[in-house]
Amino acid sequence: MFIDTLFSALTEVDDFFWGYIGFTALIAAGLYFTIKSNFYQFAVIARPIKTLYAIQMLSKDGKGLNPFRLYFASVGGMVGLGNIVGVITAILIGGPGALFWLWIAAFAGMLIKYAEIFLGMKYRVPDGRGGYDGGPMLYLAEAFKSPFLKRAVPLLFCGLLVFYSVEVFQFVVVVDTISNTWNLDRTIVMLLFLGLCLYGGLGGIRRLANIASTLMPIFIVGYLGIAFYVVGIYLFSDPAAFITMIQDVFVSAFTGHAATGGFVGSSLIMAIQMGTSRAVYSGDLGIGYDSIIQSESRAKSPEIQATLSIFGVLTDMVICTLSILVVLTTGVWSQGVSADQAISIAFAQHIPGAEHFVALLLIVAGYSTLIAYLAVGNKILRRVGGNRGFWIYLIYSATTFMAFSYLPQEKIYLLMTLSGGLLVITNLSGIWNLRSNISFNKLNVATIKNVKKSRT
Repeated sequence: MFIDTLFSALTEVDDFFWGYIGFTALIAAGLYFTIKSNFYQFAVIARPIKTLYAIQMLSKDGKGLNPFRLYFASVGGMVGLGNIVGVITAILIGGPGALFWLWIAAFAGMLIKYAEIFLGMKYRVPDGRGGYDGGPMLYLAEAFKSPFLKRAVPLLFCGLLVFYSVEVFQFVVVVDTISNTWNLDRTIVMLLFLGLCLYGGLGGIRRLANIASTLMPIFIVGYLGIAFYVVGIYLFSDPAAFITMIQDVFVSAFTGHAATGGFVGSSLIMAIQMGTSRAVYSGDLGIGYDSIIQSESRAKSPEIQATLSIFGVLTDMVICTLSILVVLTTGVWSQGVSADQAISIAFAQHIPGAEHFVALLLIVAGYSTLIAYLAVGNKILRRVGGNRGFWIYLIYSATTFMAFSYLPQEKIYLLMTLSGGLLVITNLSGIWNLRSNISFNKLNVATIKNVKKSRT
C-alpha cells in the first residue's frame, strides 16, 4: 500500500515537472541557443555532406578516439529501447500530438547537446590512461562562483548520473524479451545478460566505441528499413488517410485527443509532457552523459565534436518518429496494447515472424544503451576513486540490476524519468552560466582551406 501511494505521488511529480518545468527549461534554453547561433542546427542538417567532410578533415591528427567512432558510441547510448518502447508510451498516453512536441524538444535539444559537448571538450583534462575526462563533472565546477556550489553541484550531478547510468528499465525489457520470446528461464537469462553488460560497459570508452561502431550501423539500417517499409505500405496505398493522420498529429498537439478504441483520451498538457519527457529520455537531451563520452575525441576543436552530436540527435529523432508512425498508421496505438508489444503487433501485420525480428532489435538496442551508460558511470567513479571506484561501481551496478529486475516496467521507467529530470535541471543550470563560453562555427570546405592556410 505504501509503495503504491509513493509511486502515485511520484507520478504526479513527474507529470508536473515534464508538463511545465522540464518543458519550459528545455525549450527556453534551446530557443536561446538557436537564436544566438543563427539557427545553427538547421544549417548543419541542410549541408550534411560538407559538414561531415569538414569534421573528417579537421580531426585527422590528435590524441584520442576517432570522432565518428564516438558518434556511434553516443548513438548507442541514445538509440535504444527508448526509441522503440519508451517513445510509444508517449502516443499511448499523450495521443498523436505527443509526436509534435517530441519534434520541438528534439530540435531545441540539438543545441543543448551541442553546448554540453562543446563545454565537455573545452574543459576536459587527461585521465592518466591515454584518454580524457570531460563533461559536466568538470565544467559544472567552472559554472558557479560560490565555493560551495563549485563542489556541491558537480557532486550532485555525479551522484545522479551514477544512479541513472544503471539503466534498469532497458535491462528488464531485454531480459523479459529474451525469456518470453524463446521461453527461457528468466533468472538464467538475467545473470548471463548481466555478465555481458558488465563486460561491454566496464571496459572503458574504447571498448564501448568498438562494440557500438559494429552493432549500431546494423541496427539502424535494419530498423529504418523495416519501419520505412511498413509506413510506406500505408502511404502509397491510401495517401489521403496518411495525410489525415499527419494533420491529426498537429491538431491534437494543441487540443488534446478524444478517446477512441482502447485509447482513453489525452489533454494538451499530457501531450506536451509525454512528448518532451520521451524526447529527453530517448535522446538524452540535457542529461550530460554524452559529453563524458565525446570528450574522449581526438578532435582538437570543441566545435568539431559538438557539431557531430547534432547528427546523433537527428538520428535518434528519425528513429523515434518512425516508431510512432508505425503504430499510428497501423492503428495499433488505439487498440489498448502495451508499449513493449505495440511495435511487434504492428510489424506482424506485414512481416511473418516479426516477434523474433523485433526481439533481436530490442536486444541490440538495449545492449548498446546499457553498456554506454555503464561506461559513463564507471568513468565517473574511476575519476573519483581510481581503481577502487571501478570495483565500487561494479558491485553497485550488478547489485542494482538484480535488485530492481523484479519491479514492474512502468515503475522503473518512472524512476528513470524523474532522475533524468533532476539531471537536466542541474546540467542546464551550468550550461546557462557558461553560455558566453560557447561558440558556433559553421564547418565547411572554406573552413578546411582556412585551417590548411594557417598551418602552412
